[in-house]
Amino acid sequence: MAVGVPENEVFAAADAVLGRGERPTVERVRLELGRGSPARVGGLLDIWWARLAERLNGETRLPTLPSEVSQAFVSVWQQATHLAQGAAELTLTEQRQVLDLERERLAVVEDQARQDVAKGRQQMTEAVVGRQAAELRLADLELLLSQRQTQIDDLQQQRESLAHERREAQQHNLELQQELQALRLKAEQERVAQETYVRGVEDRAHREIDRAREEGKAVANQVKAASRKSDDLQRKLESAQSELSQVQQRAAAQLARAETLEQQLIQTRKLPETKRKPRAPKNSALAKT
Repeated sequence: MAVGVPENEVFAAADAVLGRGERPTVERVRLELGRGSPARVGGLLDIWWARLAERLNGETRLPTLPSEVSQAFVSVWQQATHLAQGAAELTLTEQRQVLDLERERLAVVEDQARQDVAKGRQQMTEAVVGRQAAELRLADLELLLSQRQTQIDDLQQQRESLAHERREAQQHNLELQQELQALRLKAEQERVAQETYVRGVEDRAHREIDRAREEGKAVANQVKAASRKSDDLQRKLESAQSELSQVQQRAAAQLARAETLEQQLIQTRKLPETKRKPRAPKNSALAKT
């Protein structure tokens, strides 16, 4: 509601209320105006009542009339003025009471407003403190999130590295299996070749012996020559047996090499994937042999 109502509008409204034969009060004048605060209208209404008395006193100056009529009119007018002043004073007293009540109400409202403002300031301070705490907590959470993200990235890198090492170990394992299979196949081929060679040597030796026996029987008269030839055949037999022994040793070495590679493969499979030793060079067992 507006508080700056002009006094001429308040005075005009009070005159309008009085012209209807009603006593001007704060509520009636406000109703006539349609606006205005009780304090503003009440203060201006006090001034209006004071000026009304002055206006009524001024109306005692009458034009030239017969003395009896003039005196009677003045007497009546003074009585009316006296009654109006009494009514005005009564109205002023009521208006003062209304104003006092309004002032008390405004004081209560003002005190409540001060309390509300103080409470609002306290709430605002608490809100600021809460916001600062929330911002600090948010900063801590963002830092923690960044640290967790860094840890996740490190774990992912470690996982990728372990997966790469696992693939390399599997590839190395496959290569070792292939090498072992190839060595087994080669050893088997060499064993078969050695057995074939030994059988050939033995066959040749047997043929030589048989031939020597046949020659000994056929040439009985040449004992010395046969004896020397027998000695030659004996040396050939010894040489063949020595060659056979060497072949057998090489076959045994090939078998031992195959068993060594197989043991290395078994040990490689038992190693933990995360702590696998560096892969040994290919044909390491062959190099040692």
